[in-house]
Order: sequence, then structure tokens, then C-alpha cells
Amino acid sequence: MSQLYVERIIGVLATDEALRRRFIANPKATLLELAERGMELTPCELGSLVSLDPQELARFAEAIDARLQKTDLQRGGT
Repeated sequence: MSQLYVERIIGVLATDEALRRRFIANPKATLLELAERGMELTPCELGSLVSLDPQELARFAEAIDARLQKTDLQRGGT
């Protein structure tokens, strides 16, 4: 079942600009926040996701059609 959560987390990191920005600033805290919301991860999965390359994640996000992206409206305000 946790593979489903890994896929969901990668998907939301690729399509949610605000979450991606928080992840890049503090990967472990962001993943623990998602786990608190019910996204179950094994320690191995958590470690693997924490080590995602932020530049590659951003590059992947840029390749996704903007209509599928959740824009961060607070971008300049915080």
C-alpha cells in the first residue's frame, strides 16, 4: 500500500508549487507533515524521498503542463 503513497507524494511534489518549495527547503519536515496527514511511508521510502534531487524535481515539474499545476499564490507574500 505504501507504494501508492510514494506515487502520490511524487505527483503532488511535481504539481504543487508551494509544497515543492517547502520540500526543497526542508525535505524531511515536509514528508513528515504529509505522513501526519495519512501518507504512510516506510523508513526506506522516507529516506529515498528525502534524497530526491531538488533540481531534478523542479525540472520534472517544469515539464508538466501548466494546466495540471497548482500555482503558489502566496509566492511573493511569505
